[in-house]
Amino acid sequence: MTALPRTVLAALLAAFVTLVAPGPAAVAAACTTDPATPKRQLRAMWISSVANIDWPSRTGLSAAAQQAEFRAWLDLAVAKRMNAVVVQVRPTADAFWPSPYEPWSQWLTGTQGGDPGYDPLAFMVSEAHARNLEFHAWFNPYRIANHDDPSKLVATHPARQNPGWRFAYGGKLYYNPGIPAVRDFIEDAIMDAVSTHDVDGVHLDDYFYPYPVSGEPIPDSATFAQYGGSFGNVADWRRENVNLLVKELDQRIHAAKPHVSFGVSPFGIWRNSGTDPLGSRTSGLQSYDAIYADSRTWVKQGWVDYISPQIYWHLGFSTAAYEVLTAWWSDVVRDTGVQLVVGQAAYRAGASGQDAAWQDPAELSDHLYDNRKHPEIAGDVYFSAKDVKADRIGAITRLVSAHYTRPALLPARGTAAAPAAPVITAATQGSGGVQLAWTGSGAAYAVYRVAGTPSAADPCFFADARNLLGTTRARTFTDTTASGQSTYYVTALTRTHQESAPSAGRSAGSAGGAFSVTLDNAAAGFTASASWGTSTYSGQLYGSDYRFADPVAASDPAWYAATIPSAGSYRVEVWYPANAGYNSATPYVVAASGGSQTVVVDQRSGGGAWRSIGTFSLAAGTYNVVGVSRWTSAAGYVIADAVRITKV
Repeated sequence: MTALPRTVLAALLAAFVTLVAPGPAAVAAACTTDPATPKRQLRAMWISSVANIDWPSRTGLSAAAQQAEFRAWLDLAVAKRMNAVVVQVRPTADAFWPSPYEPWSQWLTGTQGGDPGYDPLAFMVSEAHARNLEFHAWFNPYRIANHDDPSKLVATHPARQNPGWRFAYGGKLYYNPGIPAVRDFIEDAIMDAVSTHDVDGVHLDDYFYPYPVSGEPIPDSATFAQYGGSFGNVADWRRENVNLLVKELDQRIHAAKPHVSFGVSPFGIWRNSGTDPLGSRTSGLQSYDAIYADSRTWVKQGWVDYISPQIYWHLGFSTAAYEVLTAWWSDVVRDTGVQLVVGQAAYRAGASGQDAAWQDPAELSDHLYDNRKHPEIAGDVYFSAKDVKADRIGAITRLVSAHYTRPALLPARGTAAAPAAPVITAATQGSGGVQLAWTGSGAAYAVYRVAGTPSAADPCFFADARNLLGTTRARTFTDTTASGQSTYYVTALTRTHQESAPSAGRSAGSAGGAFSVTLDNAAAGFTASASWGTSTYSGQLYGSDYRFADPVAASDPAWYAATIPSAGSYRVEVWYPANAGYNSATPYVVAASGGSQTVVVDQRSGGGAWRSIGTFSLAAGTYNVVGVSRWTSAAGYVIADAVRITKV
């Protein structure tokens, strides 16, 4: 029996799952949804490292400065309600992680091979996941250098040690795609990052064979003679070399980590219809012929999970109209199981020297209105981060206000079973809003809020994003925008974004009316001196961050203030991320009515959960109830994250 292609098998399995257990998508079909608040949509920006386009802003920054810059880019993505970033980690045959294959990137320290003093890729993935942003690691496969002098490469560079692997073209150095050993090496270098880091995606850009330079042939005739085999012409052979890289990477990535997605961002035109009846009604450069990128075949063969063509032209452009190419690519991906994500030219909006259409603040926003005509379009990626930040002529602000008013879940990939529904264990009104906590088995969670107290959950509450507050990888969430009576629901998500049924609804204070308040370090009632730093390093954090400080022979506590409604007995619980390097004897001070009491907690273990430190007699009133002191002789940071106070 002939094995079915993966895309066909996936479609059959998806159809079977829908028949036996209708999921959220089937339910949504019966509900009226708003196209302005789609439930699922990939929203990302490219963060370029080559030539320090986006990050780091320049070479030679300290590790702390690099990290602060990168956090700011992630915070920008969150502010624009994006849910992913695509970050360049191998820009010029180098590495943003400690690779055994290639040298440290020059774009970090200014010197190729220079150790930046930390693992940037591990740091970036951790910070992205702390904000529940997907992290797609972006690799440029063949480019060695933006110059053509091999002697400028570090002496240990594989391209210097294997001179037969490279060629110079157009003033740059490239690995020769026609050499099988080169293909194996590139795949091995990429797979090292996949196997050693918790990336969510592998992303290739549009640079395959070099873009053509007039009058300069690619110097690979000897390679063709050696490896061309039965190919009748060099063009077909070059395309096959690139096809093999894409196909083999797809196989190796999913064999190592099935949840990691693989995507390519090709040049926006495959072929023109004047050349090929299967091509688009365009007349621009053909990537199939010019750089030997057969992107249509990659989709039809299911060698990619998503395709992100760079449709960097405006609506109505005579050579390559945006609306022509979105329709063409939508037709290409239809019924393949491959997701279509449009590459958007944020760099052109409002920039000098661009066509008049790009001086219209509505141009980019109008692209997304066009996207709504094509259900195959699963989202957009913007080039690049600095242009999103610049927001020239208000183009990004206009786009966000028209299309990104609500968060969105990422499009689901594959056919993994949805997890079980979570159970909300607490919904309490605190000084910073309504604090939710739940139990569940998801890789991440989505939180919904519905006005009022409905007697039952209507499936249409969850059909689009109008009620979606946000997503998190934690099992807690603070609704800082709560007003009036509301009911909360939580769903669980797999690593590939299949969504569970919703939890039972829970309103703030609906658990029998007993007083309970959760105080996060970000709440208004929290105070700490400037000696207390802020971190998102640990995945065990409560909320968006936590505070840390060195031990010292002075109290200098971080205080949590609360309004205690009446005198009585109250259980005090603490939440902190644990780490072997944190403090083994952190003093928690409780302002009990009979006098302050101190409880010592070992913060090296037991983190990421509520931990009771006892029941205390508290007086009524608003005051500093619980403090985390720095006065301890033990070594390691003391941590202040969250406190929960419950009347018993």
